[in-house]
Amino acid sequence: MEYLPGRRPALSAAALTTAATVLTGLALTGPAGAVAPVATPSVSATLTVAADGTGTYRTVQAAVDAVPANNTQPVTITVKQGTYRGLVTVPANKPNITIKGLGSAPSATVIVYNNSAGTAGGTFNSATFFAYGNNFTAENLTISNDYQENGTTVDQQAVALHLNADRAVLRNVRLLGDQDTFLVNDKTRAYVVGSYIEGTVDFIFGGGTVVFNNCSIYEKRSTGAPITAARTPASKTYGMLIYKSTITGATNNTTQLGRPWGQDAQVLYRESSLSATIKTAQPWTDMSGATWQNARFREYRNTGAGATVNGNRPQLTDAQAANYTPQKYLAGTDGWNPI
Repeated sequence: MEYLPGRRPALSAAALTTAATVLTGLALTGPAGAVAPVATPSVSATLTVAADGTGTYRTVQAAVDAVPANNTQPVTITVKQGTYRGLVTVPANKPNITIKGLGSAPSATVIVYNNSAGTAGGTFNSATFFAYGNNFTAENLTISNDYQENGTTVDQQAVALHLNADRAVLRNVRLLGDQDTFLVNDKTRAYVVGSYIEGTVDFIFGGGTVVFNNCSIYEKRSTGAPITAARTPASKTYGMLIYKSTITGATNNTTQLGRPWGQDAQVLYRESSLSATIKTAQPWTDMSGATWQNARFREYRNTGAGATVNGNRPQLTDAQAANYTPQKYLAGTDGWNPI
């Protein structure tokens, strides 16, 4: 090839491909000898899941697997309506993922599996959905564990969602299960809004911090049971806040607000509607040597047939309530405010 002054020689397609490969795989050295980092892998901002093959992936897990590890950009996984049976795990090294159902209601898009503590090796392993990546969001879908209790008291825990992700948001979501439906694990700060949670025993539990805002919580066992089992560490000011939500159940005067899974458990029912399902005379109970009186259990300005005030129902004062708002629960040290 003749070289003409002022014109670079043309490169073949093969040479261009080779050059691109080299530049992509190697760091670049600047004038001062500093090495610039190789860019973090990225992925399309939106992935689509459809069981019938009309999306990019057929399963939710396949779409999660396609997100590069340590991805710094938000990724939305849209899920077409239908039932998706199988386990899903969003690992800790895949933050910033939103999973959004495309149906007309949360009931139109269902992620479901049949799992239990007895079959999976313990309560924490018994979930249908495991979310560990920070900044996780779920919208407009159902996460269900359809394991059915068989009447024994051993290994009946069957978690729908095991959430151990900081700054998580659940919006317009249904969480369905029996015993131990929703695990809010220690790392978690979560905002749950406009959602529905149902179960039987301790079906909202764990050591994380969570705010339920404008949610519906349903105790489906006819004999009732505790709704919450918080395991808030003493080092945490805030555990669980049920705020402006509605509590209902299958039968009257059978359901307890909670019990302490650890002596420092912190739970507040605030400005919520408590139906007649709540045991009015004694709405808190003990658990495994931890007494409810020594836990951080409170109510504030609740209404409804189950909202009676008596000596077994500690209440916040107005002055105390100013420090127990949704924003205070979620702020942490970084000022997070998803509300």
